[in-house]
Amino acid sequence: MSMSDPIAAMLTIIRNGQMVNKAFVCTDMSSKKESILSVLKDEGFIQDYEVKEIENNKKRLKIKLKYFQGKPVISNIKRISKPSLRIYKSKNELPKVLGGLGVAIVSTSKGVMTADSARKQNFGGEIICTVE
Repeated sequence: MSMSDPIAAMLTIIRNGQMVNKAFVCTDMSSKKESILSVLKDEGFIQDYEVKEIENNKKRLKIKLKYFQGKPVISNIKRISKPSLRIYKSKNELPKVLGGLGVAIVSTSKGVMTADSARKQNFGGEIICTVE
């Protein structure tokens, strides 16, 4: 059975893994998921991720979760644009996460990046999720 929103599923896997203090979680591989994880790693929300090869040339992503003083670094991760309702914004309308301690992840014509990076490079795009 195909999944209707694999990115939301990955975000839920990360959220649930941190609630039970797992060291790492795994999910199916896709280039979009890998791009999102790259941004999360660069912004310091996860320790690392790696691509694992399994049988029949399939790949999985192993995500190493990050904790600070026993608490998850990610306090809130929320999917914004969904397959049933895509949310596109121009560079001036890109969201700023309250408090400045989080990021909005945006898919632009130049790839997946934070909303701040997209704003600096004069790009708008699809708002994938927000992370605090």
